[in-house]
Amino acid sequence: MSLSVSSVISVVNCLCLLSVLCGEMHRESGGVFVTQRRHHYESAFEDFLRSSRIPYVAVDEAKKSLLPESASPRLQVHGPDEERASSVKSFDFVIYGESQNLLLEVKGRRISPRTLAARIGPNRPTPRSRLENWVTQDDVDSLATWGALFGPGFEPAFVFVYWCEEQPPDALFQEIFESRGRWYALRCVLLSDYRANMKVRSPRWHTVDIAASRFEQISQPFTAGRSLRAHADSQLPLLEPIG
Repeated sequence: MSLSVSSVISVVNCLCLLSVLCGEMHRESGGVFVTQRRHHYESAFEDFLRSSRIPYVAVDEAKKSLLPESASPRLQVHGPDEERASSVKSFDFVIYGESQNLLLEVKGRRISPRTLAARIGPNRPTPRSRLENWVTQDDVDSLATWGALFGPGFEPAFVFVYWCEEQPPDALFQEIFESRGRWYALRCVLLSDYRANMKVRSPRWHTVDIAASRFEQISQPFTAGRSLRAHADSQLPLLEPIG
């Protein structure tokens, strides 16, 4: 894909900031560098990116503490009782694709065997079968800020990584993979689509989500590839791989 000079300058400036946010690296056999991560959802997704040979840059939230206060992006929070400046949360991955690049925030959620069983059949979604998709308002606002900083050519999105306690039945999800003895399913939503459909989940905890039926309609698999299965409600993948 092509970028204008101003877009390149914007990207370079953002990547300079991301160079401070990048996680600690260690070398594995064959000279592959992997970001050290605490949560198995992020680790599993990074394993998926590597095995799928998808170009990416991983970002580590812990490194944000090294930035001086003046260098950290800020956003203005407006509420009924307060108005304050809040630090912008870093996201998890910059993903490079053929037609667009992605700024991804990983959200890990667990799917129990009971939920898997409830998703089998023609009458889904039901309350028991819903895929949890809640995030915080801060997640939404911060990801939007990063999208504005990176500019054209970079699309912010949430990727929901669902940990299945057992291997999902065939065709239950469009995209599944195995990592370190665990099974995961992927669903992605562009930030623009999420914001257009979200509703308040908990005013106290500042969380938002999307109605289960609507989430089933607007969420997409991440990328076409060996992990993508035939599905009755097949949707186009979010990412078109380079090459």
